[in-house]
Amino acid sequence: MSNKTITLSRRRFLQAGAALGGAYLLPGMMNSVWAAGSDKPEQNTVKVGFIPLTDCASVVMAAVKGFDKKYGISIVPSKEASWAAVRDKMVSGELDAAHVLYGLVYGMEMGIAGKQQSMANLMTLNNNGQAISLSMDLAKQGVTDAQSLKKLVASKEPGSFTFAHTFPTGTHAMWLYYWLAQAGINPFTDVRTVVVPPPQMVMNMRIGNMQGFCVGEPWNQRAISDGIGFTAATSQSIWPDHPEKILGTRSAWVEQNPNTARALVAAILEASRWIDASDDNRRETANVLAGRAYLNTKADFLTGRMLGQYDNGIGKKWQDDHAMHFFRDGEVTFPWLSDGMWFLTQHRRWGLLDSDPDYLAIAKRINRIDIYQQAATAVGNISVSTSPMRSSTLMDGSTWNGNDPAAYAASFAINKR
Repeated sequence: MSNKTITLSRRRFLQAGAALGGAYLLPGMMNSVWAAGSDKPEQNTVKVGFIPLTDCASVVMAAVKGFDKKYGISIVPSKEASWAAVRDKMVSGELDAAHVLYGLVYGMEMGIAGKQQSMANLMTLNNNGQAISLSMDLAKQGVTDAQSLKKLVASKEPGSFTFAHTFPTGTHAMWLYYWLAQAGINPFTDVRTVVVPPPQMVMNMRIGNMQGFCVGEPWNQRAISDGIGFTAATSQSIWPDHPEKILGTRSAWVEQNPNTARALVAAILEASRWIDASDDNRRETANVLAGRAYLNTKADFLTGRMLGQYDNGIGKKWQDDHAMHFFRDGEVTFPWLSDGMWFLTQHRRWGLLDSDPDYLAIAKRINRIDIYQQAATAVGNISVSTSPMRSSTLMDGSTWNGNDPAAYAASFAINKR
């Protein structure tokens, strides 16, 4: 792999239109071409699964605001009960695509999240915006962060405390494990970990089934509002501007429906840009998502953290510089190869993979930069990176840039290799 990487910077982005030719260069032509010409979407209706989380916003708003119609398709958002259900319905073809955990799609490709299935990542849906919540019972015992949790865990028998995430190969599992391990807590021997669907997190902590969880919003805010938990860490404090949910689908669906895939990405790109354009748009999005068809909750549980306004529930308030973003001039939505490779390094670290795979080849196979570039050009004014790699610094000071992933995966003192 080339040693050349790119530090995420708007200055280093180039317009997709400068690199691509053909009819896609003229956004105004897209509507007529995609609606009736050789690039007409193969499907008129696209069923996209989602879990009731704030970061499903761009999928929902693409349908609600009519961005999908502009590209000749109708997006039908389908609320699902769990990530396992999303996985199974994508495999069966009941869902065409889904708002889905980055690591779930990679786990499916590798055959470690169920039966092996060739998968595709069409775009990243959001950065940041997840959190690790701990129970108020732990707060009463003096726990406020990972270091104080380490002291309490060390004073008890191994496995005395239970923590939940949402899927074995998913993002929340990786954030939880990384955060615990950085404090010297082995997530597999010092504590017990379980899988709980996001909408069931708060209820399960309320009845004492676990002492902490990692999940997306609004469930961390809900734990605070219900008085049963506090935010011990945000996911962006683990990895600022980390990748989170993606637009996932089966590779076979993309091959059978390339025009539909491009239209789907274009519509969601427009929605992503619209959401990030203003705080008023974010408030409108929160109000829509709060509805019964989507999250079925109070908009107040969504709005604050969508605006980057954080209150951890035990006395700390701040405006987060790395709150949830959906677009950010195209930096969020680009399907960076290094992002996908990072999840593979963590799957290797935690023993989900028995050996080092060909990290770069797998990421190139899954992350469909070609589809993304075509859609971005059709939309117009979408910045596309000149490199598929980016450089990031995580909470422990380590740098991840996609170089030598095998060495990176082997570099962690706490692991399950």
